Amino acid sequence: MIKKMTCLVSFVLLLVQINSASALISWDDGGGDHLWSTAANWSPDTVPGRIDAASIDQPANTHCVIPAGITAVCETLRVGNSSFTTNLDIRGGSLSASGAYIGVDDPGGHGILNMSGGLFSTGSLQIGWGGTGTLNMTGGVIELSDNLVVPGQTGIGSVSLRGGTIKASDLQLTGASGSLDVTAGTLILAGDDTAAVQAYIDDGWITAYGGQGRLHLDYDVTNKGRTTLTATPLLDPNPVDGGLVSPGELKLSWTLPDLCVPGQPVLVDVYFTDNLELLEQFTDPAAIQVVKARNVTSVVVQTQPKTWYYWAVDVYVGSADDPIYGPVFSFFADNRPPQVDAGADVVTWLEGGTRKGNLDATVTDDGAISAYTVHWTVIGQPKEGAAVIEMATAEDTSITLTAPGEYVVQLEAFDGEYSGSDTVTINVYNDKCQAARSLPNYEPLAGDLNGDCRVDDLDLALLKENWLRDNSLTEDWFELD
Repeated sequence: MIKKMTCLVSFVLLLVQINSASALISWDDGGGDHLWSTAANWSPDTVPGRIDAASIDQPANTHCVIPAGITAVCETLRVGNSSFTTNLDIRGGSLSASGAYIGVDDPGGHGILNMSGGLFSTGSLQIGWGGTGTLNMTGGVIELSDNLVVPGQTGIGSVSLRGGTIKASDLQLTGASGSLDVTAGTLILAGDDTAAVQAYIDDGWITAYGGQGRLHLDYDVTNKGRTTLTATPLLDPNPVDGGLVSPGELKLSWTLPDLCVPGQPVLVDVYFTDNLELLEQFTDPAAIQVVKARNVTSVVVQTQPKTWYYWAVDVYVGSADDPIYGPVFSFFADNRPPQVDAGADVVTWLEGGTRKGNLDATVTDDGAISAYTVHWTVIGQPKEGAAVIEMATAEDTSITLTAPGEYVVQLEAFDGEYSGSDTVTINVYNDKCQAARSLPNYEPLAGDLNGDCRVDDLDLALLKENWLRDNSLTEDWFELD
């Protein structure tokens, strides 16, 4: 009930903001570079500030762009606030608003938010208020302090969560005019909303890969105290959708569906490109086709670094002339950062005032740029102690410790472009009994009366000293005057 009241209050506040913002700054794309940060792209020639309502409503098919390095702010955001189709593209920068409406007030208009990277933080996000609203998300993070509403009022709204993460207080979805399709992205909601989300799934309002995938819904498992929704495709593609791979020769693979016609093999067409538009528009399929009507589960392709690739598998399970068109998968080819494992944490003790031990690490790298180098660093140690690493540039080396306390040692690997790191914590005690007693599963020996981790003559002497002694009460408390 509290959440619903919060939604109603936010709803009223956002309506007030739309009608009474300090200034309305309208996009006209007059600067020629399509950047939010260019004053000439707005009317009047002023970039919106925190107290301004920003409206992207013309010209037709315009794109307002927030690239990496740009920080944008406004009070309320409206995209598609007219009869035109208009776009806001967040491509790595950040945008902050108190409320946002995509597809606002004209039934003939269409507002589109394209999110490929960066951060968009706002209160409530309404996809399809009075017009048509679309959210195409392939990367980045959308953080909502309130609800994701699809559609907002009388409009039509659709969300394609193909990558990135949406974090919201709640999800409000009207299936007659709203839809959410999840592919490689993630939806995270505050609290336990599994019942409501499952109802949307059961009604067919939330789908995975356009009906060709599996939805995965949990509460308090993937994210503590939150509801998480993800999806995987039925074809189980490799590389995983939205994944990172090393550039060069790469094998694409997939699983085939069950046979529809006994004895007839399942054939596939496979398309592969670095231009998403060629795959979506499908104007020249032969130019991007790598498999044609074959009964195979893999194909080898070549990839270049710093490049997004897109591919699809169409399956013939019935007629040889009527394929089932598969969803579009994507991955990014790039040098992969070194994966570093500095080893398990250690509990040890001093011998003769020092302790020498081995640092055994494991580093894996794709070698796409150059051979990796490593460096050990002591990033934490007790005030009275000192740690000496024998060879800091060796993956496996030794370390000498000179005092009890906690030592934290970091191994960093660098491949010429990216770095990876991991730490190992070494807890040093004065002796091996102290070390043993520090362990969470330590259980003292029966008969270890002096707590020195052994049962010996000292314990026997203590036992003899107290043999037949009795320190139990000798009088009943109730009989005392």
